[in-house]
Amino acid sequence: MTTWLTSEEQQAWRGLIHLTAQLQSVLGRQLQDEHGISLADYEVLARLHDTSDHRMRARDLGVSLVWEQSRLSHQLARMQRRGLVEREECETDRRGATFRLTPAGRAAIVQAAPSHVEAVRRLVFDGLSPEQVTQLADLTGGLLAHLSNPNDNQRQRRKSSDY
Repeated sequence: MTTWLTSEEQQAWRGLIHLTAQLQSVLGRQLQDEHGISLADYEVLARLHDTSDHRMRARDLGVSLVWEQSRLSHQLARMQRRGLVEREECETDRRGATFRLTPAGRAAIVQAAPSHVEAVRRLVFDGLSPEQVTQLADLTGGLLAHLSNPNDNQRQRRKSSDY
């Protein structure tokens, strides 16, 4: 039996979806207009930049971005053609590939990061009190933990409904 969302739950859900879409749109436009890169480019460049050797296995990159393999493959191919990343054979697994930040990719992320962070601050954090930032961190952390253990959550719901 379907348990429909309450009015408040529906308002919260739709608000979350709309907020996410708005932020992606505005931040994507800002990155494109000011730096000539997409939000997806930025996310890949940031993940690679944050590693000690500026490289990552494609599989691990896809997991960290929560992207399907086909989306990641197309994105990396576009970035390769533009000289932002390079593909290398994986040293530990011949079937895998590693992607490395190129000097052009490093320059792109170093140039884009300050204005991107400023846009995030202006669009999100300037509209929240310090207490709300803490609440947002708690909410997102809790929901992400909930999503990472779907089987545990389903078992928990079944146990509570058995009583």
